[in-house]
Amino acid sequence: MVLEGNPEVGTPRTSDLQHPGNKGSCILSSSEDAQPGEEPIKYGELIVLGYNGCLASGDKGRRRSRLALSRRPHANGVKPDVMHHISTPLVSKALSNRGQHSISYTLSRSHSVIVEYTHDSDTDMFQIGRSTENMIDFVVTDTSPGGGAAEGPSAQSTISRYACRILCDRRPPYTARIYAAGFDASSNIFLGERAAKWRTPDGLMDGLTTNGVLVMHPAGGFSEDSAPGVWREISVCGNVYTLRDSRSAQQRGKLVENESNVLQDGSLIDLCGATLLWRTPAGLLRAPTLKQLEAQRQEANAARPQCPVGLSTLAFPSPARGRTAPDKQQPWVYVRCGHVHGYHGWGCRRERGPQERECPLCRLVGPYVPLWLGQEAGLCLDPGPPSHAFAPCGHVCSEKTARYWAQTPLPHGTHAFHAACPFCGAWLTGEHGCVRLIFQGPLD
Repeated sequence: MVLEGNPEVGTPRTSDLQHPGNKGSCILSSSEDAQPGEEPIKYGELIVLGYNGCLASGDKGRRRSRLALSRRPHANGVKPDVMHHISTPLVSKALSNRGQHSISYTLSRSHSVIVEYTHDSDTDMFQIGRSTENMIDFVVTDTSPGGGAAEGPSAQSTISRYACRILCDRRPPYTARIYAAGFDASSNIFLGERAAKWRTPDGLMDGLTTNGVLVMHPAGGFSEDSAPGVWREISVCGNVYTLRDSRSAQQRGKLVENESNVLQDGSLIDLCGATLLWRTPAGLLRAPTLKQLEAQRQEANAARPQCPVGLSTLAFPSPARGRTAPDKQQPWVYVRCGHVHGYHGWGCRRERGPQERECPLCRLVGPYVPLWLGQEAGLCLDPGPPSHAFAPCGHVCSEKTARYWAQTPLPHGTHAFHAACPFCGAWLTGEHGCVRLIFQGPLD
């Protein structure tokens, strides 16, 4: 595969073993070591931010909003083996063996380095990227702010066809490690002459992909006490670097020796167009279930909140209904103050903007939007009640969840960062990015 600018291979460390192409599986599970009726060993789950539980077109095959990685029936890992120095014109011939995984570094028009990989029976590899070829386990497309995929012939993707690979140890504690770039249909990674690559002090090679693979590990884990960590860039061999000046700059950042490419519960992976959240099995046990979210919806509706002006009873619609036009009983919120109403047409302040409304209770002017419950449970830090909404989209979740995501900057473009709603991807606005909801109970 050709990584168009800065893809490269990193120093093959013992912890950086890479794996053979995943010949087409999407339901990544195995029956090995599992007794009849038992679930296969799960390494973790990847959740794409911005879809609230399901792609707009529906989750189908390897293109979906969430994917569990489980132990494969047979290990497909590979690890660095032999390094060759070769004349660049002979590279294509040297890489003609599809059964041999390798990474090629073009240093000049006359000199290339090829690192061959051998089978590793201790690891499973899962590949992620834009390509729909069989070796890609999880097909990811660009997510546009506000929810949905940037699909269509006019949408130019910034996600690499073979963006990254995750290697999972087949034995406890089932450690998962991430690496930039993935093997193509010919089992190769090709780092062209323009790619950002370099020799390491021990004589090996390392490099970065064109738009980079960024990772952020939360401080304190993904729990009620979490705080955002620092964004880093992962190399092709899994080394950790500070960020480049811009996403595709030729000059790499500084090596961060005391950090690793091991994924933790709550780690964020940015592919320059889509951001993924890694959840471990232990972490998911602390997250709310869909049944709990539904129970919270029913409990909120059972309280019979009312519009303080129209006095109509409000109710959150069922998730099965989907996010189409707001329901007649749908709660609406003034996102600057948090007062919840039913829909009404008064208070427009078009001189401030087409979406600006004046709250009839406190007179604050700001966006007035329908409230939607967050339905992707894996994005929630705790099972707390739905008390806060993101501004300006109106997605509702617990206070801890809202405050965490509101202070987490997500990469955007070549060097910008914005906090965004994890349920729809809309950029957050206002002083805090979220607001506490103020409901009025029934008068009787």
